[in-house]
Amino acid sequence: MYRLDVLVQGYPGRSVCHGGLGWSTIALLRGEGRVILVDVGAFGVRKELEKQLSAHGVAPADVTDVVLTHAHYDHSVNYTLFPAATVWIGRVEMDWARHEPPGFNPLPELYVQDLAHSARVRLVEAGETFLPGLTAIAAPGHTPGCLLFRMASQPPVLFTGDAAKNRAELLSLRTDMTMDAEASLASLETVWRLWREAPDMIVVPGHDLSLRLDAEGRPDYVGERKAAIAAWFGEDLSVTTTINLTKGME
Repeated sequence: MYRLDVLVQGYPGRSVCHGGLGWSTIALLRGEGRVILVDVGAFGVRKELEKQLSAHGVAPADVTDVVLTHAHYDHSVNYTLFPAATVWIGRVEMDWARHEPPGFNPLPELYVQDLAHSARVRLVEAGETFLPGLTAIAAPGHTPGCLLFRMASQPPVLFTGDAAKNRAELLSLRTDMTMDAEASLASLETVWRLWREAPDMIVVPGHDLSLRLDAEGRPDYVGERKAAIAAWFGEDLSVTTTINLTKGME
């Protein structure tokens, strides 16, 4: 039904003293006459997202739909780069986010207010097949209105957003950041139930490589992690130190 390409890999880590990394997964779906982005990332990923879209032959004006797992800045704010796209977000998530006062949290208040008043926004109900082959599934906890998106394909694909941010959360059944720990546990169990019902399913977490079940039924990575920082520690801009952020992760 759709061709899936992960444009930006999510990363299962956090900065020690500079706030959240905000490196979330961005996926591209093409088919059924549509060009769909599942989550769109934060400001810091814009140049890489532009590069990846160009490499896949997609111009911003070609994007027909932006599908948001939830409203946090690291998944949502770049919807503004795709002016022709319909923006899909959960009704429960939008109702919650639009009434939240500004605070020291990952909710981008001004972007939320823009979404709340935008004619481009369509509100999605849990259980709804809102685009051909894409069904929304309630997964609250991280935020009240987080959604999973199940893609009917062979094999099927499940986009978990931050309901299941990484492999460690799936294995431990614990979440690092949540507004409701009990609801997050139930959402992780929903992911596992769907996965066991379709063991060939590819799971695309919000902050990690894609996953599939190995012969023992444990999540195994699909692809190779790429993450590094180039730093100027000296006095010459032409000399950088590369810090590999993949060691010990596989």
